[in-house]
Amino acid sequence: MFWKFDLHTTSHIDQLLDREDVTLRELMEEEDVLQECKAQNRRLLLFLSQDHSMQELVNLITEEPSSDLEEKTRFKFPNIACELLTSDVTLINDKLGGDESLLEKLYHFLEQDPPLNPLLASFFSKTIGNLIARKTEQVISFLRKKHNFIGLVLNHLDASAMMDLLLRLISCVEPAPLRQEVLTWLNEEQLIQRLTELMQTERDEERQSNASQTLCDIIRLSRDQANQMPEAMEPDPLLTVLESEENVARLLKSMFEGEKSEASIVNGTQVLLTLLESRRSGLEGLMELYSQGCERSYTVSGSILRAIEPHLKDFQQLLLDPPKKSAILTTVGVLEQPLGNARLHVARLVASLLQTSDHSVCQELCRLNTMDLLLDLFFKYTWNNFLHFQVELCIPTLQNHDEKAVQGSESQKEEGTPGQDINENETCKYISNYFNVMIIKLYLFQQCRLVQRILDAWEENDRIQAEGGTRRGNMGHLTRIANTVVQNLEKGQVQSQISDLIKELPEDCRGRWESFVGQTLRETNRRNTVDLVSTHNLHSSSEDDDMESPFPNDLSIQQAFSDYQIQQMTANFVDQFGFNDEEFSEHDENINATFDRIAEINFNIDADDNSANAAAFEACFKERIQQFDDCEEEEDIWEDKEINYATQVKSRSRFGVSSSSDSSPKGPVRNGQRGRGSASEEEEDEEGAAQPPTQTATSKKMGSPQTPQSKSFSKPVVSNPGPGELFSCRV
Repeated sequence: MFWKFDLHTTSHIDQLLDREDVTLRELMEEEDVLQECKAQNRRLLLFLSQDHSMQELVNLITEEPSSDLEEKTRFKFPNIACELLTSDVTLINDKLGGDESLLEKLYHFLEQDPPLNPLLASFFSKTIGNLIARKTEQVISFLRKKHNFIGLVLNHLDASAMMDLLLRLISCVEPAPLRQEVLTWLNEEQLIQRLTELMQTERDEERQSNASQTLCDIIRLSRDQANQMPEAMEPDPLLTVLESEENVARLLKSMFEGEKSEASIVNGTQVLLTLLESRRSGLEGLMELYSQGCERSYTVSGSILRAIEPHLKDFQQLLLDPPKKSAILTTVGVLEQPLGNARLHVARLVASLLQTSDHSVCQELCRLNTMDLLLDLFFKYTWNNFLHFQVELCIPTLQNHDEKAVQGSESQKEEGTPGQDINENETCKYISNYFNVMIIKLYLFQQCRLVQRILDAWEENDRIQAEGGTRRGNMGHLTRIANTVVQNLEKGQVQSQISDLIKELPEDCRGRWESFVGQTLRETNRRNTVDLVSTHNLHSSSEDDDMESPFPNDLSIQQAFSDYQIQQMTANFVDQFGFNDEEFSEHDENINATFDRIAEINFNIDADDNSANAAAFEACFKERIQQFDDCEEEEDIWEDKEINYATQVKSRSRFGVSSSSDSSPKGPVRNGQRGRGSASEEEEDEEGAAQPPTQTATSKKMGSPQTPQSKSFSKPVVSNPGPGELFSCRV
C-alpha cells in the first residue's frame, strides 16, 4: 500500500519536552515512551536521569498504588517505570547503580512486613537483577554492607520473585573471580543451611516449595558452571555444602520430624532427586538415561548415599502408610485411596537410588522388601503411568547394572599375567559383586515372584477383555518388563543362574511361562512392531494417482530424508535440485521457442455422428491432412512450411466470422455453427469442402482420422470454425 503523505513526523514526546512544566506522568502516558527510551532519545534520557525523575521511578516500583484507583490502570505506571529502569540504557544504569540514595530506597522495599505485593516484588527483583548484571561491583559492594540482606530475602521467599533474585546472584555475576567472592559471601551467610530449614513441616507450603525449587536450581547451576570452569578454579562452596552428608541429613530430618506432611516430603524428595540426577536434566536427559540402559554419566557422591541409607525405612513406611487423601473421581471411576504425590516421589527416589548401583543401598532396599511393595502398587494402580514408568526403570536397573559390575570384576581378573597370583582384594571384590548380583536375582524371581505376577496380570487382562472390558493401562509397561526378563535369560553373566531359577518354578508356572514367551509375548511384540498405518495402499487425493506416498516406512529412509532437509545449501544447490535459471526465462519474444517440459497436449472433440459439422470435418480432414510415413526420415514437425490451397479463398475476420469473396445469403455464424437462414443443401456441401486459409504445421502424432464421436489430436490448437472455414489448425 502506498501513502500520499510523509510519515516521518516528529515524536509527540519531543513536543512535550519542549514544555518547561512537563511531568514524568505525562511522558509515561505516551505509548512510544519505551521505544524512544530504547532508541536513545537524548532529550528523553536526560529528563529521565534527573534526580527527581529517578526518585519518582523508584517510588513507583516500591510503593503500592492507592486502592482507590481503577484496577485496570492501578499498576500501569509501576509497570512502565520498571520497563524504563530495566531498558538497559547506559545512562539510566549508571545513574541508578551509582546513586546510593536510590539503592537505599530500593533496599527499603525488603524491610516491609510480609507478604509483599507479588507485582511490586517482581518489579523490584527485575530492577535489582538488571543492576547485578550491568553494575555488578557497585551493587554487590552495596549489598554486602547490608548484614541482613539474605535474611530479608528469605523472609519474603513466599514470593517467587525473591527466589529469582537469589539465582541471579549466583548465575549473573562476572568475571569468575568476582563470582567466587559472591559464592563465598553467600556461603558465609549460610544460605544453604537457612534454605534447608525452610523445608520443615511447620512452614507454609508456598515457602517450602520455593525453598525446594531454589535448592534444586542452585544444584543444577553450580554443576553446569563447574563443568565450564577450568580445573584450577576453587570448588563451588555452595555445591560442596549441598552435597555434604551433614546437609543431606539435616534435610531428611526436616522432612520426617513432627507431623507427616505431604508437601514437606515431596519438596524434600525433589532436592534429593536433584542431587542424584544425571548432569543433563529434563526430558532429553530422561530419554538419554533410558536409552543407555539406565547408565549414569557420573558417580553420585558417597556422602549423599550414606546420609540417605539410614532413612530408607522412613520412605518404606510412606509406601505402607502415606498421608491421608480423600477419594477422587477419575475417568475410570472413583479412586477411594489415591496413590498420592508422596508415594510417587518415593518411587522416583527408589529408582534413582537403584541407578547408582550402590550395593549397600540395593541390599537395604531388598531387605526392606521395597521392590515388592512397588510391584504391589504397580498392579493395584493400573492407570497411573507415572508410577508404572518408575517401576519399569527399577527392574532393568537391578539386572543390568549389577551385571556390569560383575563383568568389570571379571575383566580385571582375566587381565592378570599368567602364572601370577590374583590380588586378594580384587578376588574378594569379584566374589562380593557376584554374590550381590545373585542376591538381587533371587529377590526378584523368588521373593517378589516377578514371573508369576507377570503371568497372573496378563491372564487377568485377557479375561477382562474377553468379557468386553477395557485393556488395562499398565499392559504396555508390563510387556517391556517381560521383554527385559527374557533378554536377561538369553544373555549376560548370570544367564545360567536365571535359567536355574526359572526351572525351579512349579511345573505349571514354568509351562505357562514358556507358552507365554513363545506365543503370547512373541505375538504381542509382532503387533507392536507393525506400522499403525500401511503406506502401500494409500491413494492420493490429487489427480496424479501414480505419485508415490511421501511417507517412508523405513527408519533409515526417514533418517536420510531428515539429513537431506538439514543439509547446508551450497552454491550449486539449484543445479542439483533439477532446475536451472534458463528454464525459467521468458519465451514471449520468441514464438518458435520449444517446449522442454510439455511433451504433448491432448484434447477431445465430441460431436454427433449425424451433424453436418461432423461430415464437413471428416471431408476436410481426409482431403487436406496427409498421413505420415514412419519409414521416412524423421523431420522437424514444428518447421514452418508453405502450403498451397484451392483457388477458393476464404478470409477470416478478427472475431472468428469469415467472409467469402462470393456472395452468400447466409446470416452471421457464431461459435462454428451454421446460421439459421434459408441456405440450400448444395450451399452447405459447398461450404463443407472449403479450404482452411492457413496451416503452419501439423503434429506428427496425427494418424488415421477417428470417429466423429471423439477426435484426439496432439499439439495443434483448434479454433472455432467460421462459415467458410470449418477447420483451422494453428500452433
